[in-house]
Amino acid sequence: MAYLDEGKLLWCETGCPQVRASAGRRGRYVMGGEPQRLSSGIGLDVFDAAPVAVLVSRGPEHRIAYRNAVYRETFGDRPLGQPLRDAFPDLAQTGYFGIFDRVLTTGHAERLSTAPVDVTYPGSVADVTRYFNFSVSRTALGAGDHGVLAVVVEVTEQVEAGEQIRVLAEQRRRALLRYRSLVNAGTQVVWVAGPTGEMTETSPGWERTTGQTWEQFHGDGWLDAVHPDDRAEVSRNWNRALAEVPADFTSTYRLRVADGGFRHFAIYAAPVRDGDTVVEWVGTCADTEQEWQVRRREEVLARAAEVTAGTARLEEMLDALSHVIVPEIADACSVYFLPQTLDRPAGAALTAERVVALTRPGLPGLPRHREEHLRPGGPLARAIEQGRPLHTAFPPGEVPPALGPAGSGPWLPERCNSVVLLPVAVDGATAALLVACTCGDRQPLGRPETDLLRELIERTQTPLRNALELRRTRQVALALQRSLLPAPPEVPGLDIAVRYRPSTVGAEVGGDWYDCFVLRDGATVLTIGDVAGHDLPAAVTMSQTRNMLRGLALDREEPTSEIMRRLDLSIQTFYPECTATCVLARLERSGPGGLELQYSVAGHPPPLLIGPDGTARFLTAARSPLIGLVPDPHYTSAREPLPPGSTLLVYTDGLVERRHEDLDTGLERLRGRSAEAARLPLDVFCDDLLNGMLPTGGDDDVAMLALRVAAHE
Repeated sequence: MAYLDEGKLLWCETGCPQVRASAGRRGRYVMGGEPQRLSSGIGLDVFDAAPVAVLVSRGPEHRIAYRNAVYRETFGDRPLGQPLRDAFPDLAQTGYFGIFDRVLTTGHAERLSTAPVDVTYPGSVADVTRYFNFSVSRTALGAGDHGVLAVVVEVTEQVEAGEQIRVLAEQRRRALLRYRSLVNAGTQVVWVAGPTGEMTETSPGWERTTGQTWEQFHGDGWLDAVHPDDRAEVSRNWNRALAEVPADFTSTYRLRVADGGFRHFAIYAAPVRDGDTVVEWVGTCADTEQEWQVRRREEVLARAAEVTAGTARLEEMLDALSHVIVPEIADACSVYFLPQTLDRPAGAALTAERVVALTRPGLPGLPRHREEHLRPGGPLARAIEQGRPLHTAFPPGEVPPALGPAGSGPWLPERCNSVVLLPVAVDGATAALLVACTCGDRQPLGRPETDLLRELIERTQTPLRNALELRRTRQVALALQRSLLPAPPEVPGLDIAVRYRPSTVGAEVGGDWYDCFVLRDGATVLTIGDVAGHDLPAAVTMSQTRNMLRGLALDREEPTSEIMRRLDLSIQTFYPECTATCVLARLERSGPGGLELQYSVAGHPPPLLIGPDGTARFLTAARSPLIGLVPDPHYTSAREPLPPGSTLLVYTDGLVERRHEDLDTGLERLRGRSAEAARLPLDVFCDDLLNGMLPTGGDDDVAMLALRVAAHE
């Protein structure tokens, strides 16, 4: 019996096959019956329908006696009767013919698996290699006539598929080896997560970087190494990526490293897909702390330059810088101004005025204006005297007692964990002290933050120097100006109040003045004026103009118009480039119990008279050009009765003038406000006008003089 199974023919030489079952998909045949001899004309046609190639050769020359259709389709129509060696000359060196010789001689069947055959196949233009399984057996073809039966099954597709699988397996094996080598030797952290985001493989780089063991790292444990302030956002972004599955996922956050601090890492991850299914995620973490520090430095310095551009006042500049520092660099920032450091003897006590106090949202605030007395030789005084930064860190809330000022008030926020004291030096002198700190669980300030703070201050040296110069000018000018703005005299039957408020820009001082005094004849003189300019020279000219006006008023008893004319001529003689405005008024008795006002106005806003019933009107009858404008000046004067309970107000233009607003609008605002406040005590009346009329950050000086006649008169 003989049968073909899975492409292999098992053959008994004495058997003669007859087909009992037709070919199936697996190529299985069962052949049986009584043994018969094969002959050239008997039984060979049973192989015609076989789905495998069958060849029968005769005699020692192995002449082709039979080949079925599959054989002809596979190897071509090799002629019958031709020896195999002649039919397949291209196989002469392969040794395949020796198999036929041995089988015919010994009668022992031989088999070959996945044997390569390089011949010219039908339809091909060149020799190609194909693979076959051979089963070769001796068979009787007749009385005394023997041959060889060869059953051939092509397995080229299986061999090529197996080779492809082997190559892919080798490539995968090598890729895994490379991956493991990169993971173990690379500077980046490489990790693998499952499709739902949990860590599924160990990561030596992660363990080295964070100090987390695999037991701590796997699953969602890696989140414990993320900075607490970044954890919620990182988790939210990672879950969004798992749900949406983008082509890649990137993020930057802070990781706690093995030494306990935090550093910035850039995360890159990509999904690994099998068709449309995500089977895992592969990602890397790269330390980008240095790049982040460089980028932060550039951003902070650019922002500082932007917020301080055009700022003249020192307090405003320092306040703007503090808003750059908090919360980008620190949780809180205070700035102390040191007004006496230029003239302070060595070793003397230091007093620092806190002009800036800013804390990030969520922290208790600190009082802005406060004086601190610094211990001689203490850390604060030492930082100021030596002009060098001082940096210290400590457990949250455990500030070293010797670090702070002598006062008992709070100077650092609660749970502070580090402090940087940075002297602000201009032209070699320490003008201010910047105090920055971090609190709670935030990473303490270190060398990078200290260097950035110092560079931040150094980048603002020019505007700081200008601001300090303006502040010094303001101190000198204000001292001079206040010395020339005396308290009003006490006059029976009159209540007199004065106010002066400097501008908030430039040198913060100008040419505004007021004066009030009693002449020898009992008349009360009041005057107010404004010399053009907002600087120290304007203040000096103002003081000299005021003194000249005092002298001219005392020299002669003459109308206010004549005094103003002589003042104008004097100004044009001594200060030819100067212009000024002025109101000069003389208050005289006019009959029993009566008072009369004689006044002249030189280019100045008109006096305002508020009656006892609250009616307010401007006195406009004695207008003349401003001082220093006309070469041959002439002035007029006017008289106005002052009834009991009335209030007279003279003021400078800073009270009523606004940019981009008509002067009449400001005057009407003053008239209405004064009428509403007419029944308030005179001091309260003046304060109400200043607080209600002046905008925040006014850019002009304001001087006011108010006079109220007693009601019983």
